[in-house]
Amino acid sequence: EEAIFLRKKITLLRAFSLLIGSMVGSGIFISPKGVLKNSGTVGFSLVVWFACGLLSMFGALCYAELGTRITKSGGHYIYILETLGPLPSFLFLWAEFFAIRPANSAVVSLAFGRYMLEPFFAPCAAPVPAVKLVSLLGYYMVLTLNSWSVTWSARLQTALSVVKLLALALIIVPGMMLLAQGHTENFQDAFDRELLVLDKLPLAFYAGMFAYSGWFQASFVREELVRPERNIPLAVIISVITVIVGYMLTNVSYYTVLGTQDVLASPAVAVSFVQQAFKSLISVVPVLVALSCFGTMNGGIFTFSRTLFVASREGQWPPLFSMIHIRRHTPLPAVMLMFPLVTAMVCVGDIYHLMNFFSFSRWLFIGLATLGLIVHRHRHPELHSPFKVPLFVPVSFTIICLFTVAMSFYSDPVSISIGCTMVLSGFPVYYVIIHRQILFPFFPHLSDYLTHKLQLLLEVVQQEIKTY
Repeated sequence: EEAIFLRKKITLLRAFSLLIGSMVGSGIFISPKGVLKNSGTVGFSLVVWFACGLLSMFGALCYAELGTRITKSGGHYIYILETLGPLPSFLFLWAEFFAIRPANSAVVSLAFGRYMLEPFFAPCAAPVPAVKLVSLLGYYMVLTLNSWSVTWSARLQTALSVVKLLALALIIVPGMMLLAQGHTENFQDAFDRELLVLDKLPLAFYAGMFAYSGWFQASFVREELVRPERNIPLAVIISVITVIVGYMLTNVSYYTVLGTQDVLASPAVAVSFVQQAFKSLISVVPVLVALSCFGTMNGGIFTFSRTLFVASREGQWPPLFSMIHIRRHTPLPAVMLMFPLVTAMVCVGDIYHLMNFFSFSRWLFIGLATLGLIVHRHRHPELHSPFKVPLFVPVSFTIICLFTVAMSFYSDPVSISIGCTMVLSGFPVYYVIIHRQILFPFFPHLSDYLTHKLQLLLEVVQQEIKTY
């Protein structure tokens, strides 16, 4: 009997928890290996971590302004659509659905499975089939929760954000204690230039930026935020500063306890850290890390389903995915759509190849979104924005993103070429289906029939009230 629409249930605390929960996930527990491997030394890896944090702050500030200028949900997709047009936004949607998001979700899911099983098999590595099975079970649990309730998904995110910060504290505190006692031997020759390989630095940045990725998540749920013009800037600034400080201290703790070779040889850096520093916590920290990854999975499903929801509403995705469950008020079809692709990538994928595979496409389109902010300012100088960043912030962020994307072709040409091909494959699809609307005679009738049947099966209808 009540109107069907997505309610405004994301408060400032929940927005902060969403951002913290999305950023502090598997990245800080698996990326140190990738950053160190591609930067060469401990000192240069710490520089990369700080630079990635600063770059993330620049990007977060750009997205905070975009979130106050453009009032729709959808994140990267809606910002590119509103500023650069339908073709680049569709290419983003195409790459995001078929490459970026399932690969990202698979990376986090695999990290969840690995850390969850680590205490049961230590000191041996957990069997790969068992890791993949637990990874999928964790992903399916989060998928079910997001289909069931927006409120409970948000509450879980808040609770797991506390768990994430506790997991970081359990790594930071013992590391700082050992450092204060004079254990600095692992920082000798920290900036040995002979070990620095410049053409591998983009991959080091990809690994670092993967750990910070999530600072843009509030923009995906803009229409569900309470007082978004105030809460978006506050949430992104506080959360990114918190994560930068936490990540720098965590990495210093890692290197205080573990040598360079230990980090490079470890499949789960946080577990190796605890084995060296506090054996009494050997079964606790991996579980906390696994719960941290669980929270990142929850945040990812929560936000990406809104991208599909908005894309469907804008006419660039099938209409079924802009529908909402009549009682749960969740975008049920959009939440469930990622199920098969993530399952496939978890079954066949490897964490580090997947990371390079999706990072190219992700940072290309984030760079285009911040380029769109510059374009939007130029086209609409009369538009008053309650939050505005200096022009050099979006300009420098865009240049760095696009330069890193270009350089990555030299670093990992195979994975990057696959990502590039995935993006370009969207061109003919856009031209045939969106631009020219060339469809087979029977296709509209078949589409309407399937949509109607799935509507009845899933108990979903179109949104009745505009929330933007």
